[in-house]
Amino acid sequence: MDTSSIPEASTFDRQTAKTTVTTFRIVEALKRQSRARVSELADELDLAKGTVHKHLSTLRKVNYVVQEGKQYRLSLRFMGLGATVRSNLDIYQVAYRSVEKLAEATGEVASIMIPENGYGVYVLRVSAEGRPDIDIREGESVPLTATAGGKAILANMSAEEREQVISRHGLPELTENTITDPEELRDELRRVRNRRRAIDRGEYHPGQRCVAASITDLEGNPLGAVIVSGPSDRMNEKLADADFASLVGSTADSVQSRLYR
Repeated sequence: MDTSSIPEASTFDRQTAKTTVTTFRIVEALKRQSRARVSELADELDLAKGTVHKHLSTLRKVNYVVQEGKQYRLSLRFMGLGATVRSNLDIYQVAYRSVEKLAEATGEVASIMIPENGYGVYVLRVSAEGRPDIDIREGESVPLTATAGGKAILANMSAEEREQVISRHGLPELTENTITDPEELRDELRRVRNRRRAIDRGEYHPGQRCVAASITDLEGNPLGAVIVSGPSDRMNEKLADADFASLVGSTADSVQSRLYR
């Protein structure tokens, strides 16, 4: 469930290259569909078939799209771009082994999320051996307001930054447990700051619970969050043990200290 799709080109101002917007809308549609025909993309995006075909032909010529019969898919050049971007992140470089140990210790999925453009992006997800992951991939963008990692990040933002995120992206209702009232969210973030951890009670993915702790810079500004997630029934039992949540907090502290050695 990626909620950060690009809107139609017509919604942007005159300073925006709308052809480029259309190209990236097609790229995102191919990401969602894995493979698609011209007509399928045209129908989904409400574009003329000729427009879609022209953009796909250009992307194929520069090796960012592969044509397989009458279908198109994204090429692995995108994988190279993402891997390079991630490897250049200090937080990824120092966090990997700590997150791997956290997954082993908790028996669940351990992750690192960072804020980007008002969303939370998973830059690392490590699953404990034998534990199936939920349908969230590395690189996926999710609402900061509906995830434990996002709330841990929001709680450490300035009031002005938080309000900008809410104003820009709203409070989308993703499950029946998602917080959609701004004042309720502000109260929740105050609790997160006080207890130094955030909980996701099935607010993004029904049947899943997460616990998160923030990673900040030396001035207390949020750089990201460490998260552990799993099925609600199993996580409810584990969260009753205070040591479980403390593992998440100590991992966040470890990553933070290594960033500033």
